[in-house]
Amino acid sequence: MKKTHAILLVFLLSQTLFFGQLPPIFNESDEARASHSKMVKTYLTPQKIIWQSDNTDTYIQNEETLLKKGNGQVAVNDKNQFRLISTDTHKPGIILDYGKEIHGGVKISMGIRPSKTPLKLRLRFGESVSETMSDVGGENTATNEHSLRDFIIEVPWLGSVEVGETGFRFLRIDLVDANENAPLKEIAAAFTYRDISYLGSFESSDKRLNDIWLTGAYTVHLNMQSYLWDGIKRDRLVWVGDMHPEVMTINTVFGKNSIVPKSLDLARDQHPLPQWMNTISSYSMWWLLIHKNWYDYHGDLPYLKEQETYMIALLDQLSTFIDIDNKEVLNGMRFLDWPTSTDPKAIHAGLQAMMIMTFEAGSDIMGEFNRPDLQKKYKKISKNLKKHIPEGNTTKQAASLMVLADIAKAKQINLEILTKNGVENMSTFYGYYILEAMAKADDYNGAINVIKDYWGGMLDLGATTFWEDFNITEGKISGRIDEVPTENKSDIHKDFGAFCYVGLRHSLCHGWASGPTSWLTQHVLGVNVLDGGNTIKLEPHLGELEFVNGTFPTKFGVLKVGHKKESNGKITTSIEAPKGLKVIQ
Repeated sequence: MKKTHAILLVFLLSQTLFFGQLPPIFNESDEARASHSKMVKTYLTPQKIIWQSDNTDTYIQNEETLLKKGNGQVAVNDKNQFRLISTDTHKPGIILDYGKEIHGGVKISMGIRPSKTPLKLRLRFGESVSETMSDVGGENTATNEHSLRDFIIEVPWLGSVEVGETGFRFLRIDLVDANENAPLKEIAAAFTYRDISYLGSFESSDKRLNDIWLTGAYTVHLNMQSYLWDGIKRDRLVWVGDMHPEVMTINTVFGKNSIVPKSLDLARDQHPLPQWMNTISSYSMWWLLIHKNWYDYHGDLPYLKEQETYMIALLDQLSTFIDIDNKEVLNGMRFLDWPTSTDPKAIHAGLQAMMIMTFEAGSDIMGEFNRPDLQKKYKKISKNLKKHIPEGNTTKQAASLMVLADIAKAKQINLEILTKNGVENMSTFYGYYILEAMAKADDYNGAINVIKDYWGGMLDLGATTFWEDFNITEGKISGRIDEVPTENKSDIHKDFGAFCYVGLRHSLCHGWASGPTSWLTQHVLGVNVLDGGNTIKLEPHLGELEFVNGTFPTKFGVLKVGHKKESNGKITTSIEAPKGLKVIQ
C-alpha cells in the first residue's frame, strides 16, 4: 500500500511539473521561446435577442435556437438551425446580448449550405446597443482603434471560426452578400479572463451598495489581462495613474497578485528618467504612491528594494521642479483627470498636493531602506511644499487632493466644495479621492450617498462595469445602454463625452472607476491595513446600514468580519482571523 502511494505521489508531482508548460515533445529551447497565458476561456450563450431586422420569419428563422446552450461541435445532421436569408433588397441582421460586459471575441459555427464557399458576415461588437448599430468614424466617433469592433469575417462551410479581442456585451451580425441562405448553429461569446478567486467580499443591508462593490471588483478583474490595463475596449494600455484605484481594488478583492509588480516594472522600464511615465508628471508620482500602498498592504521589502535606485532618482528629479516660493512648476503633460484638464488653477492645486504626498511617501520609503539622510531630506521638502497654499481652485478633484495632503481643512472643503450640487461635477477616476476626502471629514453617510447616487446612476442605465466617465445630469435624460435608442431620450453612450472619450469612443469598462470597492471595505466594513499587512485595525462606519459582512485577503489568509447594529445603536462585531494576523478594534 505504501509503495502504491509513493508511485501515485511521483505521478502527481510529475503532472504538476508540467502544468503550464509545453508538452514533453517540445524541448527546453522551445520552452524558452514560449509565453504562457494566465487567461482562461469560457464560452457563453447569448441571454437575449435585443433587435432583429425581420420578425416575419422571411429573412430570419429559428432565432430562438441561439439562446440554447450548444455543444460547440458542428454536425452534418443538425436540424432547425438559425438562418439568415438575404435577397437583393434585404440583408438581415440581429443583435445579441450576452448579459454582462466581457473581454474576448465570438465563435461562430455554420452548418451545410449549397455553396461551399466561405460565408461573409459583418460583426459589430458593442459595449452598448447603440455601439453595435454604428459605423466606424463620423460624428459619433465609433472606432476600431486599439481593438477591432467592426469588421467582416468569413465563416467556413460546415465549420467554425473564432475572432475578436475587445470589450463588449452586445454583438450585431449582418449577412453581407445577397441571395444567401446561411444556417448558423451557434454564436457563442469567447470570454477570456484571469482565473482568480474573489477573496474579498462585501455584503450589507443595502443591495445597491453590494452591487456597486461587486461591479467595481469585476471592472478591475476584466482589466487584469496580460498586464493591468485601464480599459478592455480602449485603451488597453498600462496608464500608471489609472492603476492607483485599480491596485487598491486588487488589494481589497484579490490580494497580492503578480500583475501589479509586473505592470509597475513595465512602466519603469518603458520610461527611463528623465522621462515622465506616460509623458505625464503626475503619473510618475502615482507610480511611487502605488509602491507605497503596495508595500503598506503586503510588506514585501525585497520587491520595494528593487525600486530604490529609480525611486531616489525620481524624487531628486521631482525636487528640481519646485521654485523659490515652494511652488511646483512641473513640466510635461500637467494632468489630474480630463474634466479638470482645462483648468490651470485646479491642475496646479492638485499637482502641489501630489508633490507633498509623493515626498511624504518617499520619506517613509527611505525609512524602510534604512536611509535616514534621504528620509530627512524628503520630509523637509514635503514640509516646505506645504508652505505654498494654492488659491482659486473650485473643483472637487483638486480639493480632495488638497485635503489628503493636509493643506486644506477637510470639513470646510467638504461643506464648501465636495458636497456642492450633489454628485454633479464628479469624475469616475477622481471619485475615489473625493470619497477619501469625505471620509477624512467624517462625512461617511454623505460618501455612501455619493456612491449610491453616482456609481449607482451607471447601474440604473444598465452598466455591468463602471465607465471611463459619467455625468449624472446627462444620465438623467438618457436611455439605457441595453436598449435600442429612442428619439425621446438621449443616448448616454453616443451623444455625450469630451476630450478622449467623445461619443462611442467612450469606454464603458475602465478600471480607474472602481474606487467604491476598496473604499467600502476600508471605511464601511472598517478594514484598515497597518504594519505592512501584519495588523488590521477595525473602524467600521455603518451609517444607516443595519449590518455589513465581508472578507479581506491578508498575507496570512482571509479575514472574516461582521458588524451588526443593535436596537440601541451599538455595533456588535464578529471576527474570524487567520493565525498570525493581529486584529485591533
